[in-house]
Amino acid sequence: MKKLLTATLISVFLVSCVQAQFLRQQPSRGPSSGGLTLAKNGQTTYSIVLPEEATAVEQTAAKELKEHLDQVTGASFAVVKESEATADQPQILIGNTAKLKTLLPRLDLQKVPYDGIVIKTVGRDLVLTGHEKRGALYAVFTFLENPVGVRWWTSTESFIPKKPTLVIPGQNTEYAPKLIYREAHYQDTYNPVYPARMRCNGAITPVAEEYGSHHMFAGSFVHSFFPLIPPEKYFAEHPEWFSEIDGVRKHERAQLCLTNDAMREELTKNALEVLRKNPQGTFLSISQNDWYGYCECEKCKAVVAEEGGAQSGLMLRFVNRVAEDVEKEFPNVLVETLAYQYTRKPPKITKPRDNVVIRLCSIECSFVQPLARGTQNKDFRDDIEGWSKIAKRLFVWDYVTNFNGYMLPHPNIRVLAPNIRFFVDNHTIGLFEQGDHHCSAGDFAQMRQWVIAHLLWDQRLNERQLMNEFLIGYYGPEIAKIYTEYWDLLCNRAEKSGVFLRCFMRNTTSWLDLDTLEKATALMNRALAIAEKSNDPVLLKRVQKARIPIDLVWLTSYETMRQVAKLEGKPFNGPADPKEACEKFFALCDSFGVSYYQEPQSPNEYQAYKDAFFARYANVSEGPAFCDSLPEGTWLSAEEFQMNMRRPGEHSMLVDDPAAGNKRAMRMPGDHDNKATAYYFDKTLELLKPVKPGSKTPKFHLYAAVRADAKATEGIGLNVGLFDEFQGKPIMSAEIPVSEIAGKDYKWIDLGILDLNTNRNFWFAPPKRPADEVEAVYIDRVVVVREE
Repeated sequence: MKKLLTATLISVFLVSCVQAQFLRQQPSRGPSSGGLTLAKNGQTTYSIVLPEEATAVEQTAAKELKEHLDQVTGASFAVVKESEATADQPQILIGNTAKLKTLLPRLDLQKVPYDGIVIKTVGRDLVLTGHEKRGALYAVFTFLENPVGVRWWTSTESFIPKKPTLVIPGQNTEYAPKLIYREAHYQDTYNPVYPARMRCNGAITPVAEEYGSHHMFAGSFVHSFFPLIPPEKYFAEHPEWFSEIDGVRKHERAQLCLTNDAMREELTKNALEVLRKNPQGTFLSISQNDWYGYCECEKCKAVVAEEGGAQSGLMLRFVNRVAEDVEKEFPNVLVETLAYQYTRKPPKITKPRDNVVIRLCSIECSFVQPLARGTQNKDFRDDIEGWSKIAKRLFVWDYVTNFNGYMLPHPNIRVLAPNIRFFVDNHTIGLFEQGDHHCSAGDFAQMRQWVIAHLLWDQRLNERQLMNEFLIGYYGPEIAKIYTEYWDLLCNRAEKSGVFLRCFMRNTTSWLDLDTLEKATALMNRALAIAEKSNDPVLLKRVQKARIPIDLVWLTSYETMRQVAKLEGKPFNGPADPKEACEKFFALCDSFGVSYYQEPQSPNEYQAYKDAFFARYANVSEGPAFCDSLPEGTWLSAEEFQMNMRRPGEHSMLVDDPAAGNKRAMRMPGDHDNKATAYYFDKTLELLKPVKPGSKTPKFHLYAAVRADAKATEGIGLNVGLFDEFQGKPIMSAEIPVSEIAGKDYKWIDLGILDLNTNRNFWFAPPKRPADEVEAVYIDRVVVVREE
């Protein structure tokens, strides 16, 4: 059971019911009519007063207040117990002091909602208190920010104003956050103090007890089915506990059979054991594995049919039964489950129990349009609004970075605040904002985490003002103005492009055009020039880090942008020597300690990423001979490194190959038939001129240079196809005989005249044959010719 701080601790799941009541409360004595002079000319008459039996959090609150007020004023604020305080001396009272009952007799701290704060001036005294777990500490941090003016930009960078005479206006704040779980997941998440200062309390934050600790998931944070019912322990004796798929009970990439009562009883027993071993847990995850593979047995299908075809109904019936048993022993624990992938649609009949929280994930969404409006996110909007009608409380796992390119520009700045408000408006009590926590030079990560953390605490704040405040405070007003223009430029371009901005984007070519890239680069150059002239090494490092994303665009999109410039008849203003640009870029990344460029898949992946860039520019391919006779501007060539890989290092990988045009190729082992490599058509397609002018409907001829290490002389050597991502359906597919591509030399295969557009990708898949038949298939490059 959750460890109670006192017998009067309010249950977490009742918070939303008392928020409104708390915000309406008014103590009998309001703020003083005038301000308080806490220090004058570096001297103070104030003492910081603690209760006689102060909690560890109250003691930390007093320590933080003293340290910061001392730095701000130059005075020395004494911290004393209430019995040691002088009666006629003005006081700053921290937490649940005895004097509080005299100053604010109508304030009942036991009724203050979870994480609520109270900041009051009464006569000459200042009260900083709140909910007994973290309220006093959060009141101190809130007070230090406003009105004192302290700013904690990051875990290591702050602004402490110098005010030897510190006068504050009268205070009369009573506030409780609507989100009881708040997590801005960046590198500073793992600092033991910074999240508390930002008033974040998520499960991943290592906030110590004296700083108020944090929410904890008992057991798995998510995807808990197999941790609770591990197949290696149970499948052999109880295959019926696992999914029936195509008539066979399976555990590989499968789920559990949710209508099996014996399995549910065992899972419940195991979950209760987890809770007993983790008495501080506030959440328990009972949630599906991170893949499909749901059970198709007759009993499970019957329940799904009753629920209008919604798999979530089957899931929720199961979770409700577990939650009912959990509540008997752990009444303050919230049982969380996912509405994710195949369970995202709300059920027709079943509703969550009061101790069940539904967690939705925005992984399928576009992050260039706000969730509350815009056609791109209608399906997710409908689902979350549907859940909010039947569930008292939701939890959202939101994605606020590009997991395929932490350091690439990700123009989601304008949707961050509207999306948080949308979640809160739909009964969300917990929000996990997953940012680029692995990368030390992510796209304006410092600004993002600061703005997001403040919005998690108070959705009424103006996001534009928050962003401006950070930029001015962190970079200075002159550079802040440039960065504001930079972000407006990128966001305007992304919105105009119509891109579906996913949280998994390999590059920026689907929305960032050459003109915008050059304007953005010019802005970054201006900011760098100012920083270089400032003789401020700290500012210079900050500005160098901020320009990393735009420098990376030039490297990832170098060939595309060069082709665009050529097709548009414009000068190319990218790096004159891409190899030299790579060396400078990665030297800068190394200086910031970068070790990840995307969501990690292996410890050596970042090194391989660097090596691939250097290899990319070590050799330059000549144009294919069959294009020599074509008019200029009618064709384009895409190298292997411009293609997307699925499961890099497993299903596809970049390798050295002397036979390839640039000595590098995409290799796919022949023992699987997954769509391992894909080329996404970008805006350059629309710039191609027709070989035969006059056609109103563009026709594109597609070719690919491929080869196979194969001993087989018959059968399939390669699978290819065209897929429309907007329509979600295949357009064509074909099998290439191994006889046409076997050998050490690349063969140009004619893939036909196709209807291509920027919503479509052309994919390659090996033939799934034994290694002694087809060891591997290699892709050198793809060529597109506009015939008409």
